[in-house]
Amino acid sequence: MITLLDYGAGNVRSVINALEHLGETVDLVETAADIEKAERLVFPGVGNFGAMMQILRDRRLIEPLRNYLLSDRPFFGICVALQALFESSEEAPDMPGLGFLAGRVKRFDTDLSVPHIGWNGFKAKQASRIFDGLSGEEKLYFVHSYHVVCDDKDAVLTTTDYGCEFVSSIQKGNVVATQFHPEKSGRVGLRILENFLDCSRRVIQPRNCPQTTKIAKRIIACLDVRSNDQGDLVVTKGDQYDVREKGNVRNLGKPVELAEEYYTQGADEITFLNITAFRDFPLQDMPMIEVLRQTSKNVFVPLTIGGGIRDFTDRNGTRYSALEVASEYFRSGADKISIGSDAVLIVEEVLKTGKATGMSSIEQIARVYGNQAVVISVDPRRVYVDSPDAVSHPVIKTEFPGPEGERYCWYQCTIKGGREGRDLDAVTLARVCQDLGAGEILLNCIDKDGTNSGFDLELIHAVRSAVTIPVIASSGAGSAQHFLEVFTQTDAEAALAAGIFHRKEVPIGEVKSFLQGRIEIRPTT
Repeated sequence: MITLLDYGAGNVRSVINALEHLGETVDLVETAADIEKAERLVFPGVGNFGAMMQILRDRRLIEPLRNYLLSDRPFFGICVALQALFESSEEAPDMPGLGFLAGRVKRFDTDLSVPHIGWNGFKAKQASRIFDGLSGEEKLYFVHSYHVVCDDKDAVLTTTDYGCEFVSSIQKGNVVATQFHPEKSGRVGLRILENFLDCSRRVIQPRNCPQTTKIAKRIIACLDVRSNDQGDLVVTKGDQYDVREKGNVRNLGKPVELAEEYYTQGADEITFLNITAFRDFPLQDMPMIEVLRQTSKNVFVPLTIGGGIRDFTDRNGTRYSALEVASEYFRSGADKISIGSDAVLIVEEVLKTGKATGMSSIEQIARVYGNQAVVISVDPRRVYVDSPDAVSHPVIKTEFPGPEGERYCWYQCTIKGGREGRDLDAVTLARVCQDLGAGEILLNCIDKDGTNSGFDLELIHAVRSAVTIPVIASSGAGSAQHFLEVFTQTDAEAALAAGIFHRKEVPIGEVKSFLQGRIEIRPTT
């Protein structure tokens, strides 16, 4: 029996699924007494340090949790739960931590993108049974903007490099906590959890220890999901956003089955884009909720869900906020949510009034679940102009002239699946969304979608140069070479593809094999 402390924020479903996948029974903490009687306690922390500590305080779980830690019973903390073990955090200076370990939590101070999102390595500083079966060359999944500074050097289990060397896990007696997410680190992460649960595992120090760890470029499989004319959920793919062929919706497979297949092939993340509104459904019955629940049972890499994350009223007259919609997705297995058309409307309003309200979906979700949980999906198209002064938007000089020989262009944001252009450019949208609290940009390109001609490197460079959060390149991939080009010619942290994976033209394994030795990636084995 595993006792799991779910304080009500973020995706704990994947942790529960991982533990059950390993044959464990999970019992959730309801009261302080559940912590007091626990034999093995797992605490997945997600989101904002201050919000987490306040909830623990309101539920009167602070002292029971401290007492459990001091009793030296088996404890495994994940992400913000690691940070909670320390005395304070820059994220919430007025909210004390548990104080189990001396030290503090500080924000990354680096020229690299923040949040730190992706697969990075580790350097073992002491022996532990969680390393049994590991070589030390593995990569684990991180997603955070803050890291711990541990004053007790004997408690440091691993460190990782990201602009600086930071503590990525601690071990003190039977208390283990990691900044990385084992439940999202594939087979390696499952092995770490299994080692923790089994006290008979060997206590070892991995034979390999990198001098410097390196974050991997991510390969993301995207599944556009919609209802076909028969009412079934299918994975489809558009040609410049047109998903119909000979009058019918293209059916490239079932979403749950394809997601599991891509996980097995080595996808670093899976993204679902819900391109059917489903707005008439009561929230609990929306089809994508079940897709996430089923997928997260067997897919142990990060899952992103996009589409329909906005305020809405269902057919029963029940009104839901965007935060409530996002919360249901998180609790069904999503790690990140993607906001598309609504982001355009939000930014237009901010630019019109000159200020943020604090109440937009971007701001609310980031405030509760953390910046890393909010991805902005941008759907721009090229608009050619004769000179840089032709419009008020940021204009680039392009190597690909327009139909009338124009040598300049800007990138117009669209909404409604690319059907409606707006007087807003992709660079401005990305900057404002970053200021509102978004943690990542998913950068599509209507002109490139379905062309297999490669990513729009000029667009990617323009947006990546304008923000300090990670950028995911999307639209246009047709070969493994295109992934190499985007990673060597731009600073994009990840690249996403759909059609070439669905049609099995270029499998994920082939992309990774081609990139191996050329750029830093997470190996498929």
